[in-house]
Amino acid sequence: MNAPSVDYSAVAPMLILFVAAMIAVLVEAFVPRVQRFITQVVLATVGIAASLIFVIYLAVEDTSKLTAGGAVAIDGPALFLQGTILVLGLLAVLTIADEAPESGAFTSQASAVPGSMDEARAARAGLVQTEIYPLILFSMVGMLLFPASNDLLTMFIALEVLSLPLYLLCGLARRRRLLSQEASMKYFLLGAYSSAFFLFGSALLYGFAGSVRLSAISEAITGNSTTAASAVVGKDGLLLLGIGLVAVGLLFKVGAFPFQSWTPDVYQGAPTPVTGFMAACTKVAAFGALLRIAYVAIPGARWDWQPAIWLVAALTMLVGSIIAIVQADVKRMLAYSSIAHAGFILVGLVAMDKDGVGSVLFYLAAYGFTTIGAFALVTLVRTSTPEGGVGGEATHLSQWQGLGKRSPLLAAVFTLFLLAFAGIPLTSGFTGKFAVFSAAVDQAPWGVGLVLVGVAASSIAVFFYIRVIVLMYFNDSVGDAVTVTRPGALTIFAVGVGVVATIGLGILPSAALGLANSSSVFLP
Repeated sequence: MNAPSVDYSAVAPMLILFVAAMIAVLVEAFVPRVQRFITQVVLATVGIAASLIFVIYLAVEDTSKLTAGGAVAIDGPALFLQGTILVLGLLAVLTIADEAPESGAFTSQASAVPGSMDEARAARAGLVQTEIYPLILFSMVGMLLFPASNDLLTMFIALEVLSLPLYLLCGLARRRRLLSQEASMKYFLLGAYSSAFFLFGSALLYGFAGSVRLSAISEAITGNSTTAASAVVGKDGLLLLGIGLVAVGLLFKVGAFPFQSWTPDVYQGAPTPVTGFMAACTKVAAFGALLRIAYVAIPGARWDWQPAIWLVAALTMLVGSIIAIVQADVKRMLAYSSIAHAGFILVGLVAMDKDGVGSVLFYLAAYGFTTIGAFALVTLVRTSTPEGGVGGEATHLSQWQGLGKRSPLLAAVFTLFLLAFAGIPLTSGFTGKFAVFSAAVDQAPWGVGLVLVGVAASSIAVFFYIRVIVLMYFNDSVGDAVTVTRPGALTIFAVGVGVVATIGLGILPSAALGLANSSSVFLP
């Protein structure tokens, strides 16, 4: 066996984060508890920033290449998605670091039984969960590798690396511990099933093409393979079933119908900063992998799988928008909103051309910034204790009544994010939807019908976004039962970046669209 050649400069962003994560593990073992928090925050921030600098350097140098024996592709889409993940991940880390130990979103001791004396003792001692930061860094390593994977085996490893830390993070909520642990268990069990589907599908595609390399699968489909041509004959069933099983694994991660059942429960039960991290970064990474498989591995079979994706996209948009109407919890409403947005992004995937890739990349970035900002604001609305202290998060919609009078600035910013989710003009949401719809319209007749469904779903979605705005501004306040906590500097920065991106990408989107379109060419 010959060791594959690795261009370490090309994979430097992933290596930097991996080294930072390993150092963070050592920090947990050797640094005194009182110094761990600041050490972990600084280490995570510096590691992500250094990784982002290398991504920018690779993008400026335009060094598209295959490395690690062809298992990793560093090209325009991979670098764009990696940069997006790193920026969103940095904002998520800042919001997590701003959570005060006495009223934060994370439990003091995850291993303690909910309601036990050990948990109460840890809370009184003011212990802080610093293990969160190495878990996030490890998850981000998988997220960076996922859209850059050029074979199915590497993609599966990336899928597991990004998923396993998230299963743990979902169970670390400070309050409603049982609900949080239930969310963690559901996410783990369903995630394990989806990973198994992905692995079985990869095995079937290997049986079809004789290789797990994406380009080799494409050559086998088109009949240009010289190594597996004889094995392909009469094995179309392996191809179609393999594509279907791999699609199940990826559609689960993006939260598309009918694999979205985990999304509302996990979003509601997980700590809110982790929910924002998952909703933004996981979706970017998963759609990146889905794009690479669709455009590199199976474009020759598009007439077989494109109608299925058309149906999945249509149902995802409608199911997410319709069920969100009856939600009474802000986080569950945003979860179904996330499902609907997964359907809108799939519209761009159906286009199957350069404009389609560019529109998806732009939509993912625009949606990510808005999502991080929205969930950061949710952490600030809390219940009040009888002693006048701060309780848990107030996520029931009735608790948001009169918020426009109690905290006008928070209500105004949250309104901006809701309007962006709804796709109102002059926001990034409108530009993103216009981009994916425009790309799909060019692919008549499939695209035109899907766009009509998308417009109908968008019209439905406007209702539940406007409902929250009406509650905040036109309903009476719930009195002293709810309080708005003063945000820390890090949360203000993260929300400010979300506001600037939401407005900037809506008013002046040409530069970002141009960058997305110029980054839309995959290496074969």
